[in-house]
Amino acid sequence: MLGIKKIKKAQPPAVKKVNEMSFLEHLEALRWHIIRSLAAIVVIAIGVFLAKELVFGMVILGPTKESFATYQFFCSIWDKLCFHPDGLQIINRDLQENFINHLKVSFWLGLVVAFPYVFYELWSFVKPGLYDKEIRAAKGIVFICSFLFLLGVLFGYFVISPFAVTFLSTYELDPSIQSTVTLSSLVNSMTMFTLPVGLIFELPIVVYFLAKIGLVTPEFMRRYRKHAFVIILVLAAILTPPDMITQLLIAFPLYMLYEASIFIAKRVYKQQEEEEKRQEMGG
Repeated sequence: MLGIKKIKKAQPPAVKKVNEMSFLEHLEALRWHIIRSLAAIVVIAIGVFLAKELVFGMVILGPTKESFATYQFFCSIWDKLCFHPDGLQIINRDLQENFINHLKVSFWLGLVVAFPYVFYELWSFVKPGLYDKEIRAAKGIVFICSFLFLLGVLFGYFVISPFAVTFLSTYELDPSIQSTVTLSSLVNSMTMFTLPVGLIFELPIVVYFLAKIGLVTPEFMRRYRKHAFVIILVLAAILTPPDMITQLLIAFPLYMLYEASIFIAKRVYKQQEEEEKRQEMGG
């Protein structure tokens, strides 16, 4: 008996499982995930802040210049497709506007670049609470979500932004009204044309998990396809200026994402049916 007791005392304490953690321990774990995510954003934001000539000269002001890649691409296809903002003047209206926008752009670009790591930290917090089956189903989710988000941001920057900036800057009410744009207005517009689109491109991932838990089925999505198309058009009208071409440029890929989501929901539903059949046969 004494020997057994000694062996038990020599054994290392068991590692506490996630589902055995207290509420405060969960909060502590979440706090460190948030701290590491913010640290990554801040580090990248500092780098962006220090490279202000490159960031503002090529990235933020890029769609306002004739040399922008999108304008050159359409001009190379056909000269009648050439378009670009003409005579757009960027002004600084407030004393602190340059510095405030410098900080704002640094933070948003820091978030965009650090998004894969931020999502990795979020997934690291959620993953221990999932079953092995759910973890296997979500294999590669960090890469896929990061890819879709960055793809959406690039789509907004290279497709939506140049059309929107050109339309809005050349829209004329009266010849006597000069087109001048504040730096804050340009930064806010560029943010609206990119970040929301990046989040919208996550639609297939959202549908995948909703289909996994049974809240969405392919039949449901097919039945409300027309309703979804109307919602997409409304959303495109909100995200873009009142220009039909620009609205279609964002509505078309969004609708393609919806169709891709139907395909994903169908695959998930089929896999669940096959798994249920295997369980019945095994029972």
